Amino acid sequence: MSRISTDQVKHVAHLARLAMTEEEAKAYTEQLDKMISFAELLNELDTEDVEPTSHVLDMKNVLREDKAKKGLPQEEVLKNAPDHQDGYIKVPSIIE
Repeated sequence: MSRISTDQVKHVAHLARLAMTEEEAKAYTEQLDKMISFAELLNELDTEDVEPTSHVLDMKNVLREDKAKKGLPQEEVLKNAPDHQDGYIKVPSIIE
């Protein structure tokens, strides 16, 4: 028994704005049915003693600590700027 119909495949293709021939719809229906059958094998696994988890590894915060530190001297930054004035980098105006 098929778990997905050709009409359902065509409907999803229509929603995704995909053009699909009748032959393609039949082929995708068969492929999707095989994928669904494979995924249903997971229902046979005993997960009674498995704790819910959001990640398979026991990971904590892997980001570095957020610490304020002194930046570059203003003169060093401005020497790389193509144009600057009064300690600020000048950029082209985008608002008329």
